[in-house]
Amino acid sequence: MAKGSQLSQLKTALSQAGVTGQNSSKKRKRSAPSENEKEKRAAKLDEIHRRLNPFDVKVTKLKHDVGGRRLKGISGKPAQSKQAGIEQRKKTLLKEYEDKDRAGGIVDRRFGENDPTMSLEERMLERFTKERQRASRGVAFNLEDEDDLTHYGQSLSKLDDFDNVGLRMESEDEEETSGQIGRDVVSRTHFGGFGEEEEEEEGPVRKKSKAEVMAEVMAKSKEHKLRRQTERDQEDNVRHELDDQFAALRELIYAPDPSSTGSNSIPLGPREGAPTPSTETDAVLSTIVPDDGDYDQRVRELAFDKRSKPKDRTKTEEELALEGKEALEKAEKRRRRRMLGLTESDDDEEGKHKGKQKRGADDLDDEFDEGPGDWDGLGTGLGNSKGSGSDDDEGDEEGEDDEASSDEEDDEESGDEGSDEGDDSEASEGVDGEHEQLVAPSKNPRKHSKGKKAAKQELPFTFSCPSTHDEFLEIVEDVDDEDVPTVVQRIRTLYHTSLAADNKFKLQTLANVLIDHVLYIASPPTPRFRLISSLFPHIVSITRTYPIPAAQYFNQKLALMHKNLKRGLSRGALSPESKTWPGLPELSFLRLLGVIWPTSDLNHAVVSPTRLLVGAYLGLGRIRSLADIASGLFLCTLSLQFEALSKRLLPEAINFLVNTTLHLAPHPYQTISSLPGSFPSPDFHSDHCRPLSMNVKAQKGLAIRKAELIKLLSSDDSSEQIKADLLGLTFELLGRFADTYKALDGFIELYEPILKILESVESKYLCDGHKTRLSKLIDSVGRLLKFSRQARKPLLLQAHKPIPIPTYIPKFETATSNYLRRQDPDHEKNQASKLRNQYKQERKGAIRELRKDSRFLAGVEQKKQIEKDRSYNERMRRVFGSIEGERAEEKAMEREKAKDKRRAGRK
Repeated sequence: MAKGSQLSQLKTALSQAGVTGQNSSKKRKRSAPSENEKEKRAAKLDEIHRRLNPFDVKVTKLKHDVGGRRLKGISGKPAQSKQAGIEQRKKTLLKEYEDKDRAGGIVDRRFGENDPTMSLEERMLERFTKERQRASRGVAFNLEDEDDLTHYGQSLSKLDDFDNVGLRMESEDEEETSGQIGRDVVSRTHFGGFGEEEEEEEGPVRKKSKAEVMAEVMAKSKEHKLRRQTERDQEDNVRHELDDQFAALRELIYAPDPSSTGSNSIPLGPREGAPTPSTETDAVLSTIVPDDGDYDQRVRELAFDKRSKPKDRTKTEEELALEGKEALEKAEKRRRRRMLGLTESDDDEEGKHKGKQKRGADDLDDEFDEGPGDWDGLGTGLGNSKGSGSDDDEGDEEGEDDEASSDEEDDEESGDEGSDEGDDSEASEGVDGEHEQLVAPSKNPRKHSKGKKAAKQELPFTFSCPSTHDEFLEIVEDVDDEDVPTVVQRIRTLYHTSLAADNKFKLQTLANVLIDHVLYIASPPTPRFRLISSLFPHIVSITRTYPIPAAQYFNQKLALMHKNLKRGLSRGALSPESKTWPGLPELSFLRLLGVIWPTSDLNHAVVSPTRLLVGAYLGLGRIRSLADIASGLFLCTLSLQFEALSKRLLPEAINFLVNTTLHLAPHPYQTISSLPGSFPSPDFHSDHCRPLSMNVKAQKGLAIRKAELIKLLSSDDSSEQIKADLLGLTFELLGRFADTYKALDGFIELYEPILKILESVESKYLCDGHKTRLSKLIDSVGRLLKFSRQARKPLLLQAHKPIPIPTYIPKFETATSNYLRRQDPDHEKNQASKLRNQYKQERKGAIRELRKDSRFLAGVEQKKQIEKDRSYNERMRRVFGSIEGERAEEKAMEREKAKDKRRAGRK
C-alpha cells in the first residue's frame, strides 16, 4: 500500500481497484451495472476498508502454534460484532421497550368462533341470545315499553303466529288464502297416513334448517314475552292492593309526636271534619290523591316542621382547654355571687346594681350564706366571734387523722407485694443539722384538734398556679384529701399549655410541687397513701409531657438522697443516729419513680442513678434493727420489680436476703468462716443483730402475715410476730429472685450456697407457715438447679474443618496432557464437572448480554432525554427571542417618546 495520509491511501486503493477513474473503453455505452458487478464492487470496497483499518480485526496470539489445526476464536471483528449486536437489539429489544406500555391487538370474542364442537345454528342462536340480553339491559326498569323482535327487518308481532312455521295452506301461490290447512300437514300431523310416516321416522334424525331454528327462537321469545306480561300484571295487582291498604296505615304514619308542640302536634292525616268516602274505590282514591285544600294545608304544616340540626365537629385540644377554662371561670363567678348573697343573673351589670340582699322577716333561709360580719348568731352589729374558724380547722385535721389511720390499716403492704404506698423521706428532725430533708417543712403547719369536723365548704373553681410547695399547702389547707385531685385538675385546666406561653413553665413547676407534696404527705406519723395514689395520674401526665425538667428534678432528689447516705456513713454505719437506710418518704419516692420511668432500659437518665443508689443502700448499710431489715426488704422488692423485664443481676439484693435469713432464722452456723459461699456478712452475730434472732420458744401460735411497713419504720417494736412476718417475706423474695435469674449462666454458682443455707435452717423451731414456705422454696430451688445443670454444656473448641499441616513436597503427575489431567475416572463425576463448566460459561454469557442490554437501554434513554432537552431549549430560545424582540421594540418606542418630549420642551 502506498505511503501517505489516509486520504491519499484511500484514493490510490480505489483507483487501483478500478472503482474510481475513467473506464478503459470509451466507446462502451453506459448501461446499468449487473448484479455480478455490484457484488464484485462491494467485495473490493470491503477489502479496501479492511486494509485501511487494521484495528477492526483482533487476533489472539497462540502460545503454541501447531500447524494444520483450525481453531475458533483466534481472529475476530469486535467492531462488526458490536454493530451487529446493536442492530439486533434495535429490532428486538427496542421494539419491546417502545411497546411495553401499549395495549392493543384484535381479539375475536364471537361466540363459538374458535369452538369446533358448535354448529353454525348453535353459534347463531347463542349470538342472538346474547344480543337480546345486551339490548334488554337498557330497559331493565321499564315495565311498560318493550322493543319488538325482528326477523329479516320485519316485526315478529305483526306476523301471523302460524306463518312460515311448517303449516302450509292449500294454495300457496294465491295471494289470499282460504284459511284451510294443507293436505300434507293434515296427513303428517293429524290422523292420516300412519304407516308411511312411521317408516320414515324410523330413519336417521333430520337436521333442522335455519328457518326451523329461527321459528323455534321466535316461539320461545313470544313465550317469554307472555310470561313477562303475566308477571307484570301480577305485580300491578299487588301494588294496587298495597295502595288500598295504605289508607289504614296513613293515620299511624302521620301521627303527631307526643313531645312536639305547636304545628308539629297537628297530625298530617285526615281531620275529624273531613268527608268520609262513600265507597271503597272513592276511599282509596281520596287516600292516594287528597283534595287540593287538604294538600295545601299539609304543605303549610310541613313548612313549620322541625328541621334537623348539624352536629358539632370534633374540637381540637386547644379549643377543649379553652372551653374548660371558661367553664371554670363562669362557675367561680357564680359561686362568688352565691357567697355574697347576690341574685344570679346573666347580666353582670344588673348584679352590680342590685347588690347584696338583706335578711328579711319572711325569708326562708334558703338563699343566704351569711358571712362572719353579717350574722354570727348574736345579731347584726352585736359583736364578731372568731372562734368558730379555728374549731373547724381542728375538726378538719382530726378527720384527716382518722382517715390516715384507716389508710394505714388498708394500704400497709410489704415489699414483696410491690406496694404503691412505699415512700421515701427523712425524719422531721435533722441530725445536728447535717441531714437534709427531701422537702422543706411547712412554715404554717396544719393544726390538729379534737373538735368536730366543720361542715364541708364549696370548693372554688379557680386557683392560682403554685410556684412553691408552701403556696400549694396554702391552697389545699382547708381542702379534704378526696378533693385535692380535683384542685390539681382545675389548676391544669386553667393553665393549659395552649392558653398562654408561660403556662408551660408553670406546669413544669407544678410537677415539682406535686413531687414535693408526695414526700410531704408520706412523712410519718400519719402518711396518706390514698392521696398519693390519687395524685399519681397527674404527676405521670405532666412528667410525660415535659420529661426533661421532671427528670432533672428527680435527679436532684436522688443526689440529695445519695448525699445523705454518705453523711450517714461518715458518722458511722452502726451509729443509731446515722441515717443509712431510707425512710418512708424515700421509699415512696423510689416507688413512684419506678412506675413513672421505664426501668428496663440499659441506660436511663433517672433509672440508672436510682439503681446505683439502691445498690449502695443494700451494700453499704449495716443492719441495726428490724426497721433496717424492713427498709432493705422493700428495696429488694423494688429491685425485683425494676428488673422484671431486663433480668439484670443485683448481687446486693441477694446478699441482703441471705444475711436477713441468717439474722432471723435459727441455724447451726457460729462463725463467718463456716458459712457456705462467699457472701459478705459483716453483721453476722454482731451485738446489734443478736437480739434480732427469733426466739425458738415463742414460735408456737404464730402465723405469717403481711409486714406492716409503716409500723416497722415509725416504731422500735421487735415482737416475734414482726420477725416471723419479715422471715416469711424473705423466703418469698428468695424464690422470686431464683425464678428471675434461672436463665443466667452463673445461676448454679449463685444459688448452690443459698440452697445449703436454706437446708441448714432448723425448721423444727419454726412455725407451721414457715415450714411450709421453706420446704416449697427448697424444692423449687433444687429443681431449678437441676435443670440448670442439665442445660449446661462444657466449653468446646470452635467446630471447623481441620487445618492441614503445610507440606513443601512437590506434586508429581504421571499424565503430561492437560486434557487427561482434567478427566476423572468416574464417568458421572466427569459429566457433572462438564455440566458445571458449561453452566458457568452460560451464566457468564447471560450476565454479559444483560449488561449489554442495560447499556443499550441506557443509551436510548439518554438520547430521548437529549432530544427532549434540545426541543425544550429550542422552544425557550424562540420564546426568549420573541420577548427580546418585543422588548427592543418597546425600548425603541420609549426612546422615540423621550425624544419627542425633549423636542417639545425646547419649543
